[in-house]
Amino acid sequence: MKIAVLGGGNGSFAAAGDFALSGHEVRLWRRDADQVAAHRAAGSRILVKDHNGRHEVKLALITADIAESVNGVELILCPAPAFAQPGIAGLLAPHLRDGQVVFLPPATFGSMIFAQAARDAGNHAKASFAETGTLPWLTRKHGPFEVAITIRAKRLPVGVFPLDQAAHALEVIGRAFPGAIEPCGDALSGALMNAGPIIHPPLIVMNAGPIEHFERWDIHKEGTQAAIRRVTDALDAERIAVREALGYGAPHFPLAHHYAKEGEIWMYGRGSHDRLTDSGDWRERIVLTEHRYMREDLRLGLSLLVSVAGLAGVATPLAKAFLAIGGAVCGEDFARGGRTLETLGLGDLRKAELQTLLRNGF
Repeated sequence: MKIAVLGGGNGSFAAAGDFALSGHEVRLWRRDADQVAAHRAAGSRILVKDHNGRHEVKLALITADIAESVNGVELILCPAPAFAQPGIAGLLAPHLRDGQVVFLPPATFGSMIFAQAARDAGNHAKASFAETGTLPWLTRKHGPFEVAITIRAKRLPVGVFPLDQAAHALEVIGRAFPGAIEPCGDALSGALMNAGPIIHPPLIVMNAGPIEHFERWDIHKEGTQAAIRRVTDALDAERIAVREALGYGAPHFPLAHHYAKEGEIWMYGRGSHDRLTDSGDWRERIVLTEHRYMREDLRLGLSLLVSVAGLAGVATPLAKAFLAIGGAVCGEDFARGGRTLETLGLGDLRKAELQTLLRNGF
């Protein structure tokens, strides 16, 4: 199939390389024209490294023209951080066409940002927007045109906006991720599967000392201790309580399953935590005031969780606490702004009205 991948980070390179490795026609869009030119000069290739070895693949197109990248494709995949979504959505909005599927893995309810951008651009194409709970690859770039894939996701719970177009969207996404897609309802359900705002805030806040002391620190190895895991489980319980209060059923993909050696398989499958730490790729320098764990997962992800919890009538003391501490670390008030139902233009809707919008679209 024809797939456009938007962005130039770890996830975008993993997506472009892995899709090309699977035989799809892949077009990669990046904002930076100089980086595009350099990649083209290098042969428009990506070196993919995984447990099966090294694989050099050639992309069909690398471009800084977003219209060119998405023209005629079935699937548009955008794994960019949530804070980059509004800008990309605005660029993409005029160019969407009937039947195209925009997939955001994960998105922090970013599907609404892309859908609203299309509406605001006056584009009435029957496109659909979907999001899932994690990036489909545990991955890091090892060079300008080289990416290492440690794990490929085994289970991806996907929510779709509008829900009445879910059958088509899931069929398209399923061809890109055969056997991995699991419908989980509407886009808000998909947003409330996002693991990043659950796993990363405790790991960076409760490890802030060693993160700032050591040149490099692995929050998933030395940083994942029993005390922190207990807090992570309690924070995850707040997320699941919000899902249940809104009527979303199981499976809720509790993060505890990511670490478990038996029981239900989580999104990345069995043993993924050990493979992640064994790779060494997550022993890295984290600047707390700048890193996406703080700017995306904590500030945006937890502000969304707290906002939706308010609509659902669920208490979220831990989510609010991490927002307060993260804001103090950054010298900002994370309780203001962020990504909330209000900032998404949905703050005036009652629960039933929001559910109708999620089902039927604008």
